[in-house]
Amino acid sequence: MNGDWTVVDEGWGRKAVDFAVLSEPGNSREYVAMHQRLGVSDRDHLVDVACGAGFAIELARARGATCAGIDASSRLVAVARDRNPDADVRVGDMHAMPWADGSFDVATSFRGVWGTTPAALGEIHRVLAPGGRLGLTVWGHIKASPGAWAMVPFRMAAAAKVENQAAMVSLGRPGAGEDLLARYGFVDVERVAVPFAWEFSDPDMYARALASTGPAFEAMQNVGEAAFIAAATQEAHARIRDGLPLRAQIDVAGYLARKPRLS
Repeated sequence: MNGDWTVVDEGWGRKAVDFAVLSEPGNSREYVAMHQRLGVSDRDHLVDVACGAGFAIELARARGATCAGIDASSRLVAVARDRNPDADVRVGDMHAMPWADGSFDVATSFRGVWGTTPAALGEIHRVLAPGGRLGLTVWGHIKASPGAWAMVPFRMAAAAKVENQAAMVSLGRPGAGEDLLARYGFVDVERVAVPFAWEFSDPDMYARALASTGPAFEAMQNVGEAAFIAAATQEAHARIRDGLPLRAQIDVAGYLARKPRLS
């Protein structure tokens, strides 16, 4: 990230348990799909960059991989370590990872590398072994997604924060991720569609889950927590379907790439 990476814990760590159990499991389709695309197996040493509460690590371990992870939030890392006691999960900066060159066969980052943090790809390239595989996901065309409503409350942040959020998701634009990965030395870059849907039992649960995220914290800094929760709950009430969960299907793009093998 730009500036002091330690401030990430202020927004993402303040409700780490809520995020871990109410929000992150909604990403499981994304995690499973990318692990399948990458062919993660018991032959792999995998690092998850911006690993959050460690659910993706847990799913990679279920496929037999030996895992490590790094995240800027100490409170999310505490949950990740609890979920993955045999994994090497560190608090740190994804621009200066604490592992040696060529340590990993696979690297993943699920919406953890942004248009505002492109240099993290240089570190990922460094810690991958020659021939190592990368799986990266980014938000795609959010506004055209049927579940775009679920992100509307984030716009309650100050204008400068909303503008920065738009810059962060820029890697989802056609060609942007491909060009950036090539610039950092990755080859065989392929963009793939990734399944993603948030589901919630009711508006109150949606609002509580949303409030556990970093963008929600930025909105709450601007309007206060009570106003944010009220607006999120009202937004979700318009989406209630009898006998069905609230569902927000959002476009997510995946990038598959590889570090070149030694010649």
